[in-house]
Amino acid sequence: MKKHLLASAVVAALALIQAGPLATDAAAAEKATENAAEVARADWYHTLVDAAFVAQHAVLPKPEGVLIIDARPSTRKYDPGHIPTAINIPDTQFDKHIDRLPQDKNTLLIFYCDGVECMLSHKSAFKAEKLGYTQVRVYPAGYPDWLASGHIGAISVPYLKKLMDEGAPMTLIDSRPKERKYDKGHIPGAISLPDSQFDKLVDRLPADKASPLYFYCEGLSCKLSSDSAARAVKLGYTNVKVVPEGYPEWVRLYGAGEGAHAAAAPTAPSIGAGKESGSIAVASLETILKEAPGSVHLIDVRDPNEFATGSFPGAINEPVSKLEDRIDALPIDKPIVFFCGAGGRSGEAHDMAKLYKPALVTYFVNADIKWKSDGSYTITEK
Repeated sequence: MKKHLLASAVVAALALIQAGPLATDAAAAEKATENAAEVARADWYHTLVDAAFVAQHAVLPKPEGVLIIDARPSTRKYDPGHIPTAINIPDTQFDKHIDRLPQDKNTLLIFYCDGVECMLSHKSAFKAEKLGYTQVRVYPAGYPDWLASGHIGAISVPYLKKLMDEGAPMTLIDSRPKERKYDKGHIPGAISLPDSQFDKLVDRLPADKASPLYFYCEGLSCKLSSDSAARAVKLGYTNVKVVPEGYPEWVRLYGAGEGAHAAAAPTAPSIGAGKESGSIAVASLETILKEAPGSVHLIDVRDPNEFATGSFPGAINEPVSKLEDRIDALPIDKPIVFFCGAGGRSGEAHDMAKLYKPALVTYFVNADIKWKSDGSYTITEK
């Protein structure tokens, strides 16, 4: 009871403080600040946020310029439940995983752990500040408050695999398009319920509203699973979680899923070279897109917000700004074609792959590409 009251006091005080100009008056804001100071422990980090603030950033596609960090232990806490898009850097291993923090010291870092009695997030926040990060925040009420505030939790792919191996009751839902994605490979045991057809196919969900539901799609650049999960909650399902890293992470960790072998990649047409070394000829690319898109991995290296406005069917998003850290996760079973909107970032991605992982077979599109709202596109070779 004491912990619950303390958490409620912190959340209420933070809500008033963060209202800023929307607070009823300056005296109310000042009083809220005094209340927060009374509630907060002396050894807490000095800049605190609430669930509403975190919710602005815990969205898919994962936004740039912000990183949510779960400071709790991995297997015992993070894997079974965490805030969507959060990465796990246990405070006890902070120094070992500094390389997982962004290079840009102005990146917004939001630390959290297991509630107001947990000091791990505060300790990590002070460490990050000492490293020179200028936008550090702590969500003191943490993951318990996230769930209590009505937000959906996430689980890791390894934890999903553990549940499956144990035979735990669940309904695993693939929210991606059926023919273009699910039929070509999905996590074993998953049912297909495309988000675009959710209302029409909702009878595929179990009748018991307490049944565990786990939604996934195409990774951190895909919002279909989170949208479907929110729909399920509105229908009254009470045990809903998302698997944000989705099918790409499953493939990386455990190999291609069901349907992948039946939908084996077609033989790739010969890849013609473009004018610049390492580039693919536009005519060759267009043939592949039309006749054998599954013969290569199409990787869009633009930022997630650009990717969300349109891309080639079947493409995955790996922003070039993050590619160096993700280089070992790139697929090796088929040639990779990097592309962007003008050829600059795709060429950089190709050069990076050759430098850090020369075994990869990669090409880049040196062209101006424009996508339209109807899914069509134009490509003008340079």
